[in-house]
Amino acid sequence: MPKPPVAALKPKELKSPFGTRLDNYYWLNERENSEVISYLNAENAYTEQQMAPVKGLEEKLFQEIKGRIKEQDESVPYRDNGYYYYTRFEAGAEYPIYCRKKGSLSAKEEILLNANELGKGKAYYQIGGFEMSDDNQVLAYSEDVVSRRLYTLRFRNLQTGQLYPEQIPNTSGNAVWATDNKTVFYTRKDPTTLLDYQLYRHTLGTDPAKDQLVYEEKDNTFHIGVHRSKSRQYVFLTIGSTMSSEVRYVEAAKPTAALQVFLPREADHLYEVEHFGDDFYVLSNAGAPNFRLLKTPVKNTAKTAWQEVIAHRPDVFLENMELFKDYLVLGERKEGLLQLRVIRWKDKQEHYLNFGEPTYTAAISINPEFDTPVLRYGYSSLTTPNSTFDYDMNARSKKLLKEQTVLGSFKKEDYVTERVYATATDGTKIPMSIVYKKGFKKDGSAPLLQYAYGSYGYSMDATFSAARLSLLDRGFAYVICHIRGGQEMGRQWYENGKKLKKKNTFTDFTDCSKFLIDQKFTSADKLFAMGGSAGGLLMGAVVNNHPEYYKGVVAAVPFVDVVTTMLDESIPLTTGEYDEWGNPNQKEFYDYMLSYSPYDQVKAQVYPNMLVTTGLHDSQVQYFEPAKWVAKLRTMKTDNNLLLLHTDMAAGHGGASGRFKSIHDTARQFAFMLLLLGVKA
Repeated sequence: MPKPPVAALKPKELKSPFGTRLDNYYWLNERENSEVISYLNAENAYTEQQMAPVKGLEEKLFQEIKGRIKEQDESVPYRDNGYYYYTRFEAGAEYPIYCRKKGSLSAKEEILLNANELGKGKAYYQIGGFEMSDDNQVLAYSEDVVSRRLYTLRFRNLQTGQLYPEQIPNTSGNAVWATDNKTVFYTRKDPTTLLDYQLYRHTLGTDPAKDQLVYEEKDNTFHIGVHRSKSRQYVFLTIGSTMSSEVRYVEAAKPTAALQVFLPREADHLYEVEHFGDDFYVLSNAGAPNFRLLKTPVKNTAKTAWQEVIAHRPDVFLENMELFKDYLVLGERKEGLLQLRVIRWKDKQEHYLNFGEPTYTAAISINPEFDTPVLRYGYSSLTTPNSTFDYDMNARSKKLLKEQTVLGSFKKEDYVTERVYATATDGTKIPMSIVYKKGFKKDGSAPLLQYAYGSYGYSMDATFSAARLSLLDRGFAYVICHIRGGQEMGRQWYENGKKLKKKNTFTDFTDCSKFLIDQKFTSADKLFAMGGSAGGLLMGAVVNNHPEYYKGVVAAVPFVDVVTTMLDESIPLTTGEYDEWGNPNQKEFYDYMLSYSPYDQVKAQVYPNMLVTTGLHDSQVQYFEPAKWVAKLRTMKTDNNLLLLHTDMAAGHGGASGRFKSIHDTARQFAFMLLLLGVKA
C-alpha cells in the first residue's frame, strides 16, 4: 500500500493570556510557500491512489448524476418593472445565461449576460449581484474569478451592449440603484478579513477612485449590506452582527442626502425593515425571542411609535414577511416545519397553505410587485423535486409553474419519507427527516448517510436532491438531523446550540446516531456521517467523541482549528463570529472552545475512515485548517483506516464553479462511501 504523505514538524508556540499551545503544523498557512503546495499536491496524489479501485464507479456516479439533469433548462420567469427575467442553460454549458423579455413572454429575448462566454478560459467563474437601473437601460453586475467572494462590479449599457470602462474591485457583489439611473450604492470588503465594512456611492461613467464614502463601520464584529425596499422608495443600509442590528436609510430619489438612523443598535436586538405606503414594517425580536411584526409611520421611527401587527408566540418562529397591496404573507416555522400564512389587510381574514407531506420545505420566492393577488413560492421535499408555484390569494388556488425535471426512471412514489425524533442526553426531542426507497428493511443491514449543520441559526430543511438518488437507489437511507444550533424549532433552538452551549450540537448528532442504530435503520459498520464548514466542525467533534458509531465520515471545508482561528483577527470573518462561538480573549470562552476544538482534541485512538475536502482559495474556512487537522490525525490515530485529504487547487468555500464541475465533488464523496462498503462497480 502506498504510504501517506507526512507533513514536516515545525513546532510553533501559540501564546495567549490563558495558556500556550504547541502547533506543529502552523506553517501550512503559508499559501505561497512551495513546500505547502507540494504537500497539498502529495495528499491529492495519495487520495487518487487510494480511490483508484473505485475510479470507474466514481465516473459512473458522475455520469449518472449528470444524466438526471435537464441540460437545456430555464428558470420560471418573474415580472419586474415591465420585463420578465429568467436564466437558462444550454446543453453542455457549465454556466447560466441571464435573459429578459419586454412586456410579454412571447416578446423577443434579450441576452443580458452569458456567463459561459464571460467565464471562458477561467478555472473559476461566478456571477454575483445583478441589478437593473429603473429605466431598464443599464445592468450592474459583479463577477468573482478566484472564489474568494471578492466581487468586481461592472456596468453594461443594454442599448449598445457596451461595458462602461469602470471596474470596482473588492465589493460584496451587490449594487443598488437610485431613481436617477446613474447613482449606485455598493459595499466594499476588507480584502484581508473579507468583512463588508464600507458603503460607497458611485456615479455611472466616473472614476471609482473618486467615489464618495457614505458610511464606514468601525466595529469589526459588525458587517454591512445594502438593498432597496420593495416599494423602490428607499435604500436601506443594514448593519448586523449575530445578535444585534441597525438600519439606516435614504430616499432613493435623494441619493446624496445623509443617511437617517432607523433605530440605533442595541445589545441583543435584531430587526429588519420593509416599506409599504405611509409605514415602515419591522420584524423585531425585542422582548420577543421568536420575533414579532410591528409597523411605524415613515415620519417617526422611534420605538415609542411602533404598533404591533403580529404578536410574539412561544411556539411559532416568525422567519420573514412579504408585503402586497392587499395581503400580508408570513413565513413561519412551527414544530420545525415552514408554513406560509396569508392575511388580508382589509378584514384580517387569514389562512395557511396546505402542503400535505410530513416533512418538506416551503418558502416565499421572488415577488417584486406590490399590486398583485399572486404569491410566488417555492416547494420541495425529500421526494418532491424543487417546484415553483403561483398562489392566487383571492381564489386560494395554486398553480404549479415548474417542477425540476429529473431525467431517467425517477418516480417520487418509489420513495418514502419519515419524521422521527431522537431523545438527546438532556431529554430534548431532536427531529430527523428520513428518506429511503421502498423495500428498505429496518434490520440494521442497510447503509445510511446522516447529515447535519447546526450553527448560526441556519435551518437545514428537508429538500430534494437528484444526486442523492444514486445513494437511495443503492439501498441507502438519508437522514437530516435538525440539531440544536439551527433554528428549526425556534430561536431558543439556536440559543441552546451556541457559545457555552455549543456541545449540545455535537451530542445531539451522536444521540441521533445512537437512535438510528438502536432502531435498526442501520448499524455502526454501515453508518456514514457528513457535514461541511461549521458542519465540518461537527464532524471533527463527533469523531473525537464517538468514533465507534461511524464506518466513514466526510468533512467538507471543515472549521476545525477553532481556538487559533478565533484568536486571529486577520483571518476572514473571525471578529463577526464572537456572538456565535464566544470571544477566546475571555477565559471562559477560551477554555470552553479548547475543550471541543477538533484540532486541539485529536488524541491517540481509533478514528473512522475519513475523507476531508477543502479549497485552496476558501474565503470562509481557510484551507490550512483541514490540512493541519489531517496532518495531526496521521501522527496520532491508532488505526489503519483511510484518511484522505482532497484540496481543490482552483476553488474556494463553495467548491468548483459550474453545474457539472461540482458534480465531481459529489461523485467522489459517494464513491468513497461505496468503497468502504466493498462496492466497486
